[in-house]
Amino acid sequence: MSRVTVDDVEAAAARFADADIVQRTPVQRSRSLSERCGAEVRLKMEHLQRTGSFKPRGAYNAISRLVEAEPSVDRVVAASAGNHAQGVALAATAAGLDSTIVMPESAPGAKIEATRSYGADVVLEGAVFAEAMDHARTLVDDPATRFVHAFDDPDVVAGQGTIGMEVLEQASDVDTVLVPVGGGGLAGGVATAVKARAPDVRVIGVQTEGASTLSESLAAGELVTREEPDTIADGIATGGMSDLTFGLLEEHLDGVVVVSDDDVAAAILLLLERAKQMVEGAGATAAAALLDDRIVDELELAGETVVPLLCGGNIDITSLQEVLTHALVERHQLVELTVRIDDTPGKMGEIATLIGGERANIRTVRHERSRPDLPVGDADLVFEVETNGPAHMERVVEAVREAGYAVASRTDIGSDR
Repeated sequence: MSRVTVDDVEAAAARFADADIVQRTPVQRSRSLSERCGAEVRLKMEHLQRTGSFKPRGAYNAISRLVEAEPSVDRVVAASAGNHAQGVALAATAAGLDSTIVMPESAPGAKIEATRSYGADVVLEGAVFAEAMDHARTLVDDPATRFVHAFDDPDVVAGQGTIGMEVLEQASDVDTVLVPVGGGGLAGGVATAVKARAPDVRVIGVQTEGASTLSESLAAGELVTREEPDTIADGIATGGMSDLTFGLLEEHLDGVVVVSDDDVAAAILLLLERAKQMVEGAGATAAAALLDDRIVDELELAGETVVPLLCGGNIDITSLQEVLTHALVERHQLVELTVRIDDTPGKMGEIATLIGGERANIRTVRHERSRPDLPVGDADLVFEVETNGPAHMERVVEAVREAGYAVASRTDIGSDR
């Protein structure tokens, strides 16, 4: 039996009305995604929330309730991969409390610095979230200190559930809500609110292949965890759920689908190019489901009004570069050309001129002379080239080949990065 009800969610929403910590984020139609999947797609822009994610909702609700119930508390501790960290830091500072946040050493630098900027003392511990969580628990060593869990807390879950209420108000004709799932606090809260207010509206959880603990838990009928989840969506790489959130999802969720990291990368790029919105991996996970024809058909989304939640926008610049490079490779807009030459002066310039003549951009070039399969006096020039897509790539290859050079193209260069 769940310990979070729609009354708890409504109480959280009323609490937000008296504060400027939590904003009501907009819903915006996506023409590109609508055309892509044949549905009316409206994006819930929660990445525009303060701190760049939905997390202040749950953190502010929990800390506000804590201050009301236990005025002697002067410090909170949390563990987070980044977004919950910022939410707790912001809410604690607003409430006049100190905060200590433990983050895994792999947490993106942008999230670490942002958490510090909101007033928290940041401790980096462990390679993955679970190790950061274990260390954080040891820091709750004072009667005036309390732990604020990222998802195993009814007040946190109720705060996240206010997004579901907003979706129903802003998109009253919604048929299906797509929600990313990590620890389950967001999905559990949203599903609780939506199913109570509009039982016919479906709520579908979305996970990535490298962190699909919900689908595995539902199949097993019990909680399944992963010690080292592997996904570019670091915000949902919790490695598992709690009894609280799993119970809510079992009770209220209409289903769960699993997307690939490739689709998440493609969704990040599409949202950036078409919607002009920059989101992180976890923030793009729900939209990624709309890029998988198998999922669109399985859920029969065509003709429906679908609202994917863009739950976070705190992407590290290095991670963004890697994701965009991967997506460009998938779209054949980044290709590796290997050209066999007589190793004499001027050849590199000649081939570069041929490539440039086709309006393609050379990113890098390397000169290979020492491979065992090379004849004496020959060399390979390996160009990393940016193109407009497959047709443009073929024109570049043909131009080099017509000039008398043996050339091979390779479009899987992201696989060994």
